[in-house]
Amino acid sequence: MRTSHSFQFALTAGASALAMTLALAGAAHAQTAPSTDAQEETQVDEVVVTGFRASLQSAVSAKRRESGVVDVIKAEDIADFPDLNLAESLQRVPGVTISRANGEGRQISVRGLGSEYTRVRVNGMEAIATTGGTVNSGGTNRSRGFDFNMFASELFNSLTVRKSASADVEEGSLGATVDLQTARPFDYREPTLVMGAQVSYNDLAQDAKPRFTLLASDTWMDGKFGALISAAYEQRHILEEGANITRWTFGGANGGFNTASTLAGYTTAQINNTNTATALYHPRIPAYVQYDHNTERLGLTGSFQFRPDDQTTISLDVLYSDVKSTRDEAQLQAIGFSRAGSGKPQTIIRSGTVDGRNIVAGVFDAVDVRTQSAHDELQTQFQQYTLTATRNWTDRFRTGFVGGYSRSEFSNPVSTIVTFDRANTNGFSYDFTSRMPKFDFGFDLTNPANWSMINGTSEVRIRPNAVTNTFTTAKGYFEFDANENVTLKGGLDYRRFSFDSEGQYRTTETVVQTLTATELAAVSRVFSGFGQNLGLPTGAPTSWLAPDLDKFIATYNIYSNTGIYALTGLNNSSARGQYVTVDEKDLGAYAQADFRFDAFGMPWRGDAGVRYVLTEQYSDGFAATGGTIQLVRARRDYDMWLPSANLAVDLTDDVVVRLSAAQTIARPSISVLTPGGDVGIQGANRSFSSGNPNIMPTKSDNVDFSLEWYPDADSLFALGVFYKKINTFVQTLRQDIPFNQLGLPTSLLTGTTALPTDLFVVTQPVNSPGGTLQGFEINAQKRLDFLPGWMSNFGVQANYTFVDSSIEYLTSTTAGAPTINETLVGLSKNAANFTLYYETEKFSVRGSAAYRQGYLTQVPGNDGNSVHGTNETLNFDAQASYNITENLKVSVEGINLTDEFNDQYVDASNRLNVYSHTGRQFFAGIRYTF
Repeated sequence: MRTSHSFQFALTAGASALAMTLALAGAAHAQTAPSTDAQEETQVDEVVVTGFRASLQSAVSAKRRESGVVDVIKAEDIADFPDLNLAESLQRVPGVTISRANGEGRQISVRGLGSEYTRVRVNGMEAIATTGGTVNSGGTNRSRGFDFNMFASELFNSLTVRKSASADVEEGSLGATVDLQTARPFDYREPTLVMGAQVSYNDLAQDAKPRFTLLASDTWMDGKFGALISAAYEQRHILEEGANITRWTFGGANGGFNTASTLAGYTTAQINNTNTATALYHPRIPAYVQYDHNTERLGLTGSFQFRPDDQTTISLDVLYSDVKSTRDEAQLQAIGFSRAGSGKPQTIIRSGTVDGRNIVAGVFDAVDVRTQSAHDELQTQFQQYTLTATRNWTDRFRTGFVGGYSRSEFSNPVSTIVTFDRANTNGFSYDFTSRMPKFDFGFDLTNPANWSMINGTSEVRIRPNAVTNTFTTAKGYFEFDANENVTLKGGLDYRRFSFDSEGQYRTTETVVQTLTATELAAVSRVFSGFGQNLGLPTGAPTSWLAPDLDKFIATYNIYSNTGIYALTGLNNSSARGQYVTVDEKDLGAYAQADFRFDAFGMPWRGDAGVRYVLTEQYSDGFAATGGTIQLVRARRDYDMWLPSANLAVDLTDDVVVRLSAAQTIARPSISVLTPGGDVGIQGANRSFSSGNPNIMPTKSDNVDFSLEWYPDADSLFALGVFYKKINTFVQTLRQDIPFNQLGLPTSLLTGTTALPTDLFVVTQPVNSPGGTLQGFEINAQKRLDFLPGWMSNFGVQANYTFVDSSIEYLTSTTAGAPTINETLVGLSKNAANFTLYYETEKFSVRGSAAYRQGYLTQVPGNDGNSVHGTNETLNFDAQASYNITENLKVSVEGINLTDEFNDQYVDASNRLNVYSHTGRQFFAGIRYTF
């Protein structure tokens, strides 16, 4: 695993970004600075701060007022958030890192705790938004994690990250509770209309796409009624290219190599060693791949507020988002290295290079190779309705209500893969001595005569699937000022969450037409242009023959749902495994006291309370019962008491100390609560995943301490320290087990290429003993107003987070089995962000860098690999804007300016698993405010 980025590259890129910011700032000063006489004649009565600096000031003020550990991001202006994606904005918060999909932020991790441990509330109501993705980016989200790429950032005016718990905030988070707030009409003092237009360009896709935003707000009846609507629409076109290895495996796996194999210095027995601790390793499915993503995203909000008197406010917030996308894939792979039977046992190693225990280069005969094309059509529709009402009955007694409903519907109605194959290819070679590997297939890849489609070997996969999440929420609460120093709070809340997943498959995906050379040529195309800015080694292929899906579909009518192309949800084991329904009901009650007092000459404030929660869960799934597969139902319930306390003291007028302690829980991924299982057979991959309806939530005892200095309205210097004792941890236990030892009927393999003796990757969620997590955050934000003249308009925002953990992972559920101590999955020990900005009344420019150290994604790994992980990333972004008039602004923005690669690995020895990039993204826009 890489642990440090190239210093020379980082220094060069950082210096370039700094130089660009300085140059643009200097140019802006030269153009906008008034004459000395004009300055002397001007009388300044009031300074109104706007733009990025204003958003920072507002965030600092909000953080300072809180009792707990909270970070806030505010919109720069009306319908103008600092970043194009909410996840990209959140990564500026100390302790927050992001994972990306399709070139943009998708999910977040807070203090090393992934999206499963982070609750997201939209307009005060918990929500889950589900999108699809490639296997390399997490696939379809079937967890509780929130996909931030569902929404355009312009729809929101503030983000709040609550890192410490309080009794009045619903349970469910170990990392943080993130509040997303859309705009409301009472936020504005006068009628408002804002329109914006942008064009985006990706230098890898070499395509330009539009983006539009709109916000309109007004009030009537002397300010008693208000309405606001906003809209954001965009199109995106992204290419993702690179190498995809699908892990490394040991020489003796899948029957081992042909006994005629030769490797200098090694015997046949050593080549085909099955002991994963001493065996030689090779790539399972070395492949080149391109994904072509096209996305259309529409977001709408509506907010209606009514204030019948000064003591009552009623708000109705509506949010709708529709994300449609297509994904086309072209992949060229040497699949034979992972095939048992007629695959790997026929492959002969002619020569090779060994580095440690890895065969990093080699020449092979009798290798099965494959070219495949895939097409997916995906859509997510999200809708949410939230009613909020507050009433001040007296000067001391207040009540409130929040009720709402949200629904996220993900559908993947078209998910199709067609493969052509070539058996026993001689002269295939690979070379992993550079990070971007070279594959040489040894024949003309573009000639249809060199490929075949054979019944029983080639595949046509048709796998439509869908996931639906719904939330229903109701909460009532009161606040009573017992005296000037104590406010008593209490409330009840009810949440109901439902999850439904389903899918369809063909009964047997390897039953296909055997095509003649002429027939195959008629339904194929030459895929070309692969490898732009990828760093492909000389001689690596940039074009190859691929199935032409449009022609294949039209010729063989594969969507007819008849004959060999009939789909089923019950007669295919993998399709049955897609069927999961979960219904969860959470009833909560809390009591809390907020207090404020003076002691030792200092003002103190805080809160202390306790939350009680009762959870009921019902789940359905297909499972093996008495040698047959049946639909089974599971039910269970549990309750918990969760105390919490927060204390803050102003040591001086500008120094604040905070201390927080709480017990928190995070419920397990909703899809793992099924009592059913899923037998998966895809190409050479074999898997069996089962749920666990009795899995308990992850529970943690938490302590937070922070010291914060606020020297002025623009500035913040803070140090935060945190510790978590994770009492139990939900781990996905992975083991390699032959199918005939799983206790499943062998009839599940009928019509597949799998054998009862094949090793299956078996996964099941289990409760592990847990462990500890600790770390610290450093946060600095300062306008550089001590610099002379125009340079006083510079400012910096920087933070650094260190997190470490020691988690005990199980290797088996057998008593006395060894365990593994590793860091928490998804935890980056070191993360940092730095932003340098320059801002005047007319001009604004900023450059940002975000660093995330490598992190683990799976412990233990498959195929004897110790772990799976993702290597470090260092992303650079920049933005500039100019106010032509008070109402008209133009802007440019660049994202991922250094085209950072997605570099994934298996094993502690850093065996390459994925190496891909998505290019740089540029935006130019105009915005008008009426």
